[in-house]
Amino acid sequence: MATALKGGGGAAAGTAAAAAGGAKGKFAWLAHVKYEHLMAGVSGGVTSTLLLHPLDLIKIRFAVNDGRTAAVPQYRGLTGAFLTIFRQEGFRGLYKGVTPNIWGSGSAWGFYFLFYNTIKTWIQDGNSAQPLGPALHMLAAAEAGVLTLAMTNPIWVVKTRLCLQCSERPSAHSYAGMVDGLKKIYRTEGVRGLYSGFVPGMLGVSHGALQFMTYEEMKNRYNQNRKRPIDAKLTTVEYLTFAAVSKLIAAAATYPYQVIRARLQDHNHRYKGTWDCVKLTWRYESWRGFYKGLGPNLLRVTPATMVTFVTYENVSRYLLDLGKAGAPAPSSSSSASSK
Repeated sequence: MATALKGGGGAAAGTAAAAAGGAKGKFAWLAHVKYEHLMAGVSGGVTSTLLLHPLDLIKIRFAVNDGRTAAVPQYRGLTGAFLTIFRQEGFRGLYKGVTPNIWGSGSAWGFYFLFYNTIKTWIQDGNSAQPLGPALHMLAAAEAGVLTLAMTNPIWVVKTRLCLQCSERPSAHSYAGMVDGLKKIYRTEGVRGLYSGFVPGMLGVSHGALQFMTYEEMKNRYNQNRKRPIDAKLTTVEYLTFAAVSKLIAAAATYPYQVIRARLQDHNHRYKGTWDCVKLTWRYESWRGFYKGLGPNLLRVTPATMVTFVTYENVSRYLLDLGKAGAPAPSSSSSASSK
C-alpha cells in the first residue's frame, strides 16, 4: 500500500514536473527579451527623425505626385521643393507631421530592434557569438518587421496625411495633429483607414529583412576576417559604413513599394486597391513613377540609418554593460548548494 502510494506520489510529482517544464519551455523565449534594445532603438529613431524630417516630408510629396491630381503641389527638384515649402509654409511647414513621425520612428525602431534581437538570440540559444547566416538573419528580420508594422501602421497613415497638408491644396480632411488625425480617420474610415497601405507595407518587410541581413553579414565577415568574435564592438566609422551600404542596397531594391504605399495612404488619391494603384502608376508614368522621390529618399534614409544604427549600437552596448555591472554576483552559499 505504502509502495503504491509512493509510486502514485512519484508519478504525480513527475507529471507536475513535466507540466512545469512544458510551461517553462513555452515561455523560454522570454529569457532572451532585453528591453535595452527597445530603449536604444527608440533613441536612434527619435534622433534621426528630429534631424532629417524635412527630407522625409519632401520625399512623400514627390512620391504622391502622379501628374494628374491638381491638388498636389508641383516642385522642381529637391532644392526647389525645400525653398517653396519654406517660402509658402514657413519653417513649421518643413516639420509638418513631425510628431507622428517621432512616435512612428521611435516606436518602430524600438520594437524592431527589440523583436529582432529577441528572435535572433532565441535562434542562437543565447550564444551571441554563434553566426546565423544570411537566411536566418532575413527570417528574424522579416518576423520582426511584420510584428512592428502591425503595431505602427496607423501612426504612419497619420504622418503621411499630415505631411501632405499644405496651403496650396485645401482639403475637407484637415487634421490638427496626430491624435486628431487618428480620431478622424477612425471615425470616417474605420480600422480599414488606419491600416491603408498595410499590404504594400508587408511587401516592405523585405526591405528591412534585406537591410538587416546585409548589415549583420558585413559586420560578421569583417570581424571574422580580423579573427575576432562576431559580436565584438566596432568603431563609429565602421558602424556608419556598414549602415550606409546596407541601406543603399535595400532602398534601391525595394523603393517602389514605398511609392505605392504613400499613394494609397494619401486621401487625395482614390484607388480600388494595391493592384489598381500599381496598374495606374505604370500606365501613366511607366517605371519612373515607381521611383519618384528616390533622390530625396536616399538623401534622407542613408544618413538617417547611419544616425539610427550608430546611436542604437552605442546606447544598447552602454545599457547592456550597465545592466551587467549592476547585476549581483552569485553568492558563495548558492555556489555551494549547486555543488
